[in-house]
Amino acid sequence: MLEVADIVRLHGAAYRARFADRLLPSHARALQDIAACRTAHFGGHLKQCDRCGRRLYSYHSCGNRACPKCHGEESTRWLEHSRARLLPCRYFLLTFTLPSELRSLARSHQKQLYGALMRSAGAALQTLCLDPRYLGARIGALAVLHTWTRALLYHPHVHLLVSAGGLGANDQWLEPKNPHYLVPVRALSVIFRAKMCAALKQLGLLEQLPRMLWKTPWVVHCQHAGNGEQALAYLARYVFRIAISNSRLESIDNAEVRFRYRDSATQRMRRVSLPAIEFLARFLQHVLPRGLSKVRYYGIFSSTGRAQLAQARTQLTHSPCRPPTHSETPAAPAPEQPVPTSPRCPHCPTGRLIIIALLSPQPRARAPP
Repeated sequence: MLEVADIVRLHGAAYRARFADRLLPSHARALQDIAACRTAHFGGHLKQCDRCGRRLYSYHSCGNRACPKCHGEESTRWLEHSRARLLPCRYFLLTFTLPSELRSLARSHQKQLYGALMRSAGAALQTLCLDPRYLGARIGALAVLHTWTRALLYHPHVHLLVSAGGLGANDQWLEPKNPHYLVPVRALSVIFRAKMCAALKQLGLLEQLPRMLWKTPWVVHCQHAGNGEQALAYLARYVFRIAISNSRLESIDNAEVRFRYRDSATQRMRRVSLPAIEFLARFLQHVLPRGLSKVRYYGIFSSTGRAQLAQARTQLTHSPCRPPTHSETPAAPAPEQPVPTSPRCPHCPTGRLIIIALLSPQPRARAPP
């Protein structure tokens, strides 16, 4: 199967040569790690069959968060941990999108703009939810940063999975005043825009933007998310992976990459052909700078709201009027875990692979300044 790593090995050097004067350290590291993932560069194990004596090399993954081959186990663990955090209540999924006029600035100031986007979205939502006209309570929210479309285009936005209710001033669980929506989206859009304006002013970047940007509506979308589990599974796809999986790649011929994606509007499969250099450019624009967290928690889901989260869970679990949700159904007893055994040998039907040597990784090169 064709992999992103194959494209990097074939055309990564040409990409570095073309963009050497503006190659970000995070992009250079991603190219280096993806090309060397599951090769001798990162070390591994040498295994031998206890029957036929055949030997097999097993190499380590790179661990780079931009690598499509890594983080499958981390995604599963994060999803399980986040499911345990969910309250037994209804949820909404909100999406705050960065206007197109801000995208060029976001590319050149990724850490500052992405952080401002997530903080402004979280603060705007909490401000409106505290208004007693709509809810008057402290909600729980989980935010995930997302920067791409299915065609790998640059489209920064943040998803927030939000509890349909929260703890009021008297620490009692309150439901939204209107059962059909959490807060008015138009008002939320205005507050979100104002908070982004204040954040950009504080960063000294406001003067670079057209004034009409602050007079046009900003896109904020809200939809029902049931008990939150399906939306959480959707968000889990983006926490530990980047814009494209290897399974969507179809071919690379004459330095042209072909991949497919499903159109969200028509649900039809579409195909895109790009020069390999342009494909790498689209891929790398979604690599986040080092140290930027793409998952954040607000309200009673935050680290400072653990006591309130436990209090809300107690109230919701023991409420006599609340119908049970999927997360409240008793879990079946976990089956006994089998005793781990050595993997089977791929060359003979009865042999087992035994580790006979550890392969040391090569010294890690320092990241470019």
